[in-house]
Amino acid sequence: MFGLLALITAAFFSGAAVYINVAEQPARLLLDDRSQLAEWKRAYKRGFAMQAPLAVISFLLGMIAWWQTGVFAFAVSALLMIANWPWTLIGMMPTNNALQATDLEDANPDSRALVEKWGGLHAVRSAFGLTATLAFLIACSSA
Repeated sequence: MFGLLALITAAFFSGAAVYINVAEQPARLLLDDRSQLAEWKRAYKRGFAMQAPLAVISFLLGMIAWWQTGVFAFAVSALLMIANWPWTLIGMMPTNNALQATDLEDANPDSRALVEKWGGLHAVRSAFGLTATLAFLIACSSA
């Protein structure tokens, strides 16, 4: 049961992350600099509020599934999900902070470049989530 719940939360995380990379980010890049930055700031708040808890919940559920079943793939899957936290804190936070600190009136090609960079950094989160989801799927089928 915990493994399936971990799979579901990982799939929700992954779906949201991929949506951001394939739909939201490309649409955002079509906006002028100021509108782009404003949209990024709004989306960042919503995304953080949804994705951070999903990563932690999926990790915890995966670790419980590993503890209950002894299927090591659950632990691997859980670690892939929680890897989003250090990646975000170490790899993405400097870009996130620079964008958050930029006033809308100061939006320019430099802030646009940061938003573009952020999209690439976020793609790593999508990859962690998709890999974890696949790993949870494999773990569930072997449990």
